[in-house]
Amino acid sequence: MNGIICIDKAQDITSFGVCSRLRRLFGEKKVGHAGTLDPMATGVLPVLIGGATRFLDYLPDEDKGYTAVFELGKTTDTLDITGNVLSQSEVTVTAEDVIAAGESFKGKISQLPPMYSAVSVGGERLYNLARKGVEVERKPREIEIKSLEIKPLEENLYQLSVLCSKGTYVRTLIDDIGKKLGCGAVMTALRRDFACGFSLSDCRNLSDLQAMAEQGEELENLLLPVDKALSAYAAVNVSDAQASRFKNGGALDLQRLKNKALQSGSLYRVYSPEGEFLGLGKACENELKVEKLYIKR
Repeated sequence: MNGIICIDKAQDITSFGVCSRLRRLFGEKKVGHAGTLDPMATGVLPVLIGGATRFLDYLPDEDKGYTAVFELGKTTDTLDITGNVLSQSEVTVTAEDVIAAGESFKGKISQLPPMYSAVSVGGERLYNLARKGVEVERKPREIEIKSLEIKPLEENLYQLSVLCSKGTYVRTLIDDIGKKLGCGAVMTALRRDFACGFSLSDCRNLSDLQAMAEQGEELENLLLPVDKALSAYAAVNVSDAQASRFKNGGALDLQRLKNKALQSGSLYRVYSPEGEFLGLGKACENELKVEKLYIKR
């Protein structure tokens, strides 16, 4: 079994929990998700099944899109509404002030990962340290906020829509906006709208999959081909002889490929004359070497 299924993750289930459910539904041990969502978050969670998991580390670092809701005048230790309240302040800023504060975070910025996160420091996850009451030094990361829009909802509540680079913490962004405004802010809801080239329209929810399985439907028919998530890499078409050599782990002579203008160091999707996805190749000097073979299961 090979392929990708995009899940519209529900609230109060971990990304690992989604994978556990899918292992049972598909009867497949090898299941891995692309990009953790916090338990309180909902939305796009691409999951690779079976042989497709071989390509988890090769999914392109594409931008992600989120819609969040935040409340002014409050801060918590987790930077979201699930945490312990650290402060409450009077809110005197206007909607125009909030929108202007958000605008100042557009572009490339430095962001400090929150303590309640899956970042590993010294071999231990930050959230494990945070639960023990331990706070450690973290290194800021450069991220990019491609687009950002803030709309007022009701008193002290605002909606944030953001397109950002991989590794961005939306709750940290909201906390930073609150600090800039001087009144604090906490995230109350988060939905991922876009990730790894997939949107909410590509997603299924776990309850529907469970119902389909109980009715005896073949869930394998719902899987998307793994190369759909690798479309950021250019495609290379090879001959039958070259396909056979590639599948056996052999490098291909760049001069004998139809696509001769390959950039050294870059990855490419490799296809047989029949359009069969063979795996990823890496252009190195005069050869296209096998980076990762696609093995059907």
